[in-house]
Amino acid sequence: MSTNKQWDVNKALAVASLFHFLYSAGNACVIPFLTLYFRQLGLTAPLVGIIIGIKHLISSLWAPLCSYFAKSHSKRKVLITGSLLCSVGTGLLLTLVPPLSKDVMYKYCNISQQSSKTLRTATNVLVTSGKPPLPSSAFQELFTFFTDAQKTNGKLTGEVGITADHYNNRSSAKIVSSVNAINQMIQELETLTSNETPIHRLEKETKIPEAGLLNVNSNPEKKLSVGGSTEFSLLQTNPHPAGRHQIFLMVLGAVVFWELLAAPLEWMVDDSLYEYLDFVDATDRYGKLWIWSYLGASGGACSITIFVDQLNCFLSAKISRLAVHFYGYAVLITLTLLISVFLPIHVSKKTEHLNKTVKALNLIGSDGRTILSAVTVFLTGVIGSTVQNFLFWQMQDRGSSELYMGLSVAIGLIAEILLYIFKSKLLRALSSSGTVALSLSCLSAQLLYYSFLWNAWSVLPIQMLCAFSNGALWWAVNMLVDDVASPGTERALHIVLQGLSYGCGASLGSFAGGFVVSNFGLAVLYRACSISLALWLILFLIVQSKLPRQKKINYSRLLAADPSDESDSDEEKERDWLVKAMKDENFSRNW
Repeated sequence: MSTNKQWDVNKALAVASLFHFLYSAGNACVIPFLTLYFRQLGLTAPLVGIIIGIKHLISSLWAPLCSYFAKSHSKRKVLITGSLLCSVGTGLLLTLVPPLSKDVMYKYCNISQQSSKTLRTATNVLVTSGKPPLPSSAFQELFTFFTDAQKTNGKLTGEVGITADHYNNRSSAKIVSSVNAINQMIQELETLTSNETPIHRLEKETKIPEAGLLNVNSNPEKKLSVGGSTEFSLLQTNPHPAGRHQIFLMVLGAVVFWELLAAPLEWMVDDSLYEYLDFVDATDRYGKLWIWSYLGASGGACSITIFVDQLNCFLSAKISRLAVHFYGYAVLITLTLLISVFLPIHVSKKTEHLNKTVKALNLIGSDGRTILSAVTVFLTGVIGSTVQNFLFWQMQDRGSSELYMGLSVAIGLIAEILLYIFKSKLLRALSSSGTVALSLSCLSAQLLYYSFLWNAWSVLPIQMLCAFSNGALWWAVNMLVDDVASPGTERALHIVLQGLSYGCGASLGSFAGGFVVSNFGLAVLYRACSISLALWLILFLIVQSKLPRQKKINYSRLLAADPSDESDSDEEKERDWLVKAMKDENFSRNW
């Protein structure tokens, strides 16, 4: 192989860009919607928080360790291929976990839209088959009965108890006949249409109150609970906690296995590409690959949600339409696997990777600015995990479809790409500290806004602030730490801070956020996070103003000197490269 072909930087960057585009698109199909899927399986907020917290913890600890061993044993290519291949299978394992109850899944599946589709299908089928349409009086009588029961007990909303005496004063025969009429219609529909899942479910559920009505006189002490919400109270169930714990263990096992296989992948690819570009002296072109990742993620999130919104609530008897997210992930990761064959893999002989990480950790604890930056990114990781985990829950409670959720992801990513055009002007105008303060203010405003969502699309405008709350924040933090980083440790310092935020911080935030949601609700969680971030912003500005304004400047940094060649001794400082070059030149002339 010729040298020019072997070190074709443009080709290597093109392959890496396509890899990041497809890989990020695959992740965006499923990762933002994981907690939504867990909710439909019947898991509570604390259980979801534990699962996501463990996922972040594994990623922060296992990914760098696995990447280190892959490099030391020269097995990066094998592990990248194996990780992609196994990730497809383990991701699909989650689609095999049975839900706690089909009613729970149906509850969160845009019931109003699905009900209208079902009734419209029922009318068309009856007309086509020549069957007389069911009069609306059957439905009206059934729901009028429950409404009157609520008024009799003095309650318009919530659950009410209807005793046997109340039934004796009503004509229960009318109720039974209405239920029977509905069931008769359903039986006819099941033989005439293939869309049986929601219809069969309605038949099964309407049989439950019928049995209660007929047997209420034999058991006067037993009460029938009727929900006063806009949803069908007949669909509400209270499954046994043991079933929820079994589902939790199955989901946790699948997620842990999945994360062990998938977490080191991106780390290994990034390290390999950076070392390749470093070898050919082109590391300056490494910094813009994230744009392709963002474009892929925004495209993947929007595309999958557009497709899922066109489907019925259930693909089969026990598989929700959310499983399509995992199918999309599998397809895109398979395409990524094909591209990974052409990834540039450079086996670097340098072994200072671990040494740079240790130096980066020492730098964080030795300078006030890096300590302040580390605490800031840790807190944003803790608070940001609440957005990632439970924002879609809040949107779902406000009636948002998955399309709005995908758009919210895409808007935030595209806004950050657009702001990148003005990155230099922004940092020059506000300085790094001012940009951090602006970013924290935007994130605090976002969190407060999330707690007051009022309809399905209200989250979309505020997502524009993600450009400041995430993108500008990291640009400013990286600029701050670069001022104090020793030559060659900048990238290691950035990686440590990202691990502190997206690993440790996100893990702690997931654990705590789930319990806060369970005890106080989503609105309280977002308001508490907003207030906490505002308080930290005030403290950040105070501490920042007290820190000495100093900047470590080392001209050897301009030459990208290797840190292993550095020394603080006077003898080493005298061996300046210019002096050495002049001596060599004089020696050559004398010779």
